[in-house]
Amino acid sequence: MMSREARDAGISERATKRSKPEVSLASPMATTIEHKAYARIGLLGNPSDVYYGRTISFSLGNFWASVRLEPSRDLVIQPHPVHDLVSFSSIGQAVKRIQSEGYYGGVRLLMAICKVFYNYCSDHNIELKEENFTLSYDTNIPRQTGLSGSSAIVCAALNCLLDFYKVRHLIKVEIRPELILGAEKELGIVAGLQDRVAQVYGGLVYMDFSKEYLDKFGHGKYTPMDISLLPPLHLIYAENPSDSGKVHSTVRKRWLEGDEFIISSMKEVAEIALDGREALLAQNYTELTKLMNRNFDLRRLMFGDEALGSLNIKMIETARSVGAAAKFTGSGGAVVAFCPDGPEQVKLLEKACREAGFIVQPALVVPPLLANEDLKTLSS
Repeated sequence: MMSREARDAGISERATKRSKPEVSLASPMATTIEHKAYARIGLLGNPSDVYYGRTISFSLGNFWASVRLEPSRDLVIQPHPVHDLVSFSSIGQAVKRIQSEGYYGGVRLLMAICKVFYNYCSDHNIELKEENFTLSYDTNIPRQTGLSGSSAIVCAALNCLLDFYKVRHLIKVEIRPELILGAEKELGIVAGLQDRVAQVYGGLVYMDFSKEYLDKFGHGKYTPMDISLLPPLHLIYAENPSDSGKVHSTVRKRWLEGDEFIISSMKEVAEIALDGREALLAQNYTELTKLMNRNFDLRRLMFGDEALGSLNIKMIETARSVGAAAKFTGSGGAVVAFCPDGPEQVKLLEKACREAGFIVQPALVVPPLLANEDLKTLSS
């Protein structure tokens, strides 16, 4: 098995290359721009990011989405040959595809970020050149795994637009997650800022979404952390996540109505992220183990088993059966696990997951992605 140091060095080198736009000359006057954005893991604090809480997340190098922008005469949003499939051999094949993949691919995401980006620039007197382009995308982020596949496509597309129009220096890094979330809200996707922050910044990020700070600055307070503080972590997911929770949760409604249990539980989830930051800084992995488990237990109490889904719960229970700490990476569909007892416990985890029919692999952490030009836009 490859050592953690070798894996970290490998992903660091690959991510550094991927984080920079790939430019090729299509003609003397045209350049092609390509960006990648990575999946993310919510390590602690989720789902408190939509309840004025705190979170710790990191970019996951195992999976990514890429967007390619090529100058063209007309503005074209190019469908993906697999994810935007509209031609089928039969109605039965079409229905089977819809049941497994859903109705929507990535074209609507690209169109939405174009709209949100254009409106933001118009509202803030940022002039855009009169040139067109063709946008296309690809992704290997598994669907319905809670790894932020949709926002990765939007994030990569936003980076392409920033470079094509040469306005990266005019749009603050802290604002970019808001633009990505805004594009998804255009499509009725319900989400918070945590995932988008992790994908914009890369690396490991501690986030504070206190209402006072959000109201004052229009965004959360985002603090990058050294990725070397993380212990070896593992990603667990199902290849066909058919049961990811089909019962609509009432947590948001109860929170808005002032439900004391929900409000106090969300505050505790936010405190878990704060305590987790201290545990990571001290490399106190015994405390990290407790916090990860408590994070999931609180979520389960608030949302209930029907909303979480039996498959998701089984992934947690499989990891915990060998003594690993485990919690959702996001809203469900995948689990992040930590084996505090080391390599022998990892072998037990791999065996248990294999027998349960789950995929398990080391979580590769992407280093910070912001370039010097991006860092200059950060608030002091």
